[in-house]
Amino acid sequence: MEVLNKTKIILCKELLDAQVPKTHIADRLEVDRDTIRLWNKRISEFGLTDFLDRYEAAKKGPRIKRQVDPILKRWVWEIREREMDCCGQKILYFLQKEHNISLSVPKIYEILAEKYKIKSKWKKNQIRGPIPKASRPRQVIQMDSVDFGGVFAFTGIDIFTKEADVMMFPSLTSHDGLIYLETSMTRRFGGHSDLVQTDGGPEFKGKFKENIFKYADRLRRARPYKKNEQGYIESFNRSLRKECLGWSKYRKSQVGELNGMVINYLERYHYHRPHIGLGMRPPLERT
Repeated sequence: MEVLNKTKIILCKELLDAQVPKTHIADRLEVDRDTIRLWNKRISEFGLTDFLDRYEAAKKGPRIKRQVDPILKRWVWEIREREMDCCGQKILYFLQKEHNISLSVPKIYEILAEKYKIKSKWKKNQIRGPIPKASRPRQVIQMDSVDFGGVFAFTGIDIFTKEADVMMFPSLTSHDGLIYLETSMTRRFGGHSDLVQTDGGPEFKGKFKENIFKYADRLRRARPYKKNEQGYIESFNRSLRKECLGWSKYRKSQVGELNGMVINYLERYHYHRPHIGLGMRPPLERT
């Protein structure tokens, strides 16, 4: 292969001297046009013979792997731990913001793999069921509830802006659902939405259903066992567990304390934590 490429470099020089266009040379030698430009630059810089010697020397033996600055590694690991095991894209965001350093995401995961066990990549080509789409704020709000033992978190998210709201309750009734609906729609979601989507839980029936049309034009139930239809709120629920409440079981007497925790988390979520779906920006920015 090396001999063939050296022959191509010699032919490239001859064709360039004959003033054959670089595009035609690339087609004839079956290489990329950028390769022709690079060869031409190196030939002009070193001469044909010297360039061939350098080319052959560069192909001998394994290349030395670039070493990453230990300080940079420490920054990557510190950001990962500080930001609750965040992904590589978010680590890149904080590296650029705090240290003015740009690093490829694969390299970040390579650094992380030295210290942590990294999960396998998510399979992007899985078949996914239809979900409502949004092209503007307040068009689609997804709501759900999360079981924390003796208490329950009611959660909601605007799938366009990624703004979210959380309230903790000691029970899981449609009355609790109504209180969450009234509170979240008033303080977070502008008072009205084109569509609110929930699962088929009892907390989203009864009093919740009787009052939903004060705050939304439509109510849609996600299909049973189709978690992807509630993908946005399920993703937020995972973040809520991972970054705030964990997988612990709580007592009813802790509701007040937990509501304080989620208020602090929502402050961080909205104004500090970058969101991949928003181009690595937080959902809200202070003016």
